[in-house]
Amino acid sequence: MISTARVPADKPVRIAFSLENASDETPPDDSIPLVFPELDQQLQPLPPCHDSTESMQVFKQHCQIAEEYHEVKKEIALLEERKKELIAKLDQAEKEKVDAAQLAREFEALTEENRTLKLAQSQCVEQLEKLRIQYQKRQGSS
Repeated sequence: MISTARVPADKPVRIAFSLENASDETPPDDSIPLVFPELDQQLQPLPPCHDSTESMQVFKQHCQIAEEYHEVKKEIALLEERKKELIAKLDQAEKEKVDAAQLAREFEALTEENRTLKLAQSQCVEQLEKLRIQYQKRQGSS
């Protein structure tokens, strides 16, 4: 006969049950216990009454649900991490977009300044050529 004992609520519960190769037989007393540390104390599977198949089935279901809960929590954590990464990428893309817009404005301003300077340079070249011609005329008339 297997004896059961009450465990105080403030103590962690270790469960001697494995879902792999689970059978309806009573698990041996020396089996390695499963632990669900991620579960709150009130959500921990209670040890089953080994004399009751219904109790064992409920216990197995509770353990399966606890494992599914753990998997869902891991997936949520991974998705939250991915969300943070995507938000960081979006922030970076928006910053780059603002930087690109600023660079485009600077490019337009510099292009306009370049056009203005080229026009001034060509006007100066024309004026210089006129001054050379005038100078040559004065040299020729003297």
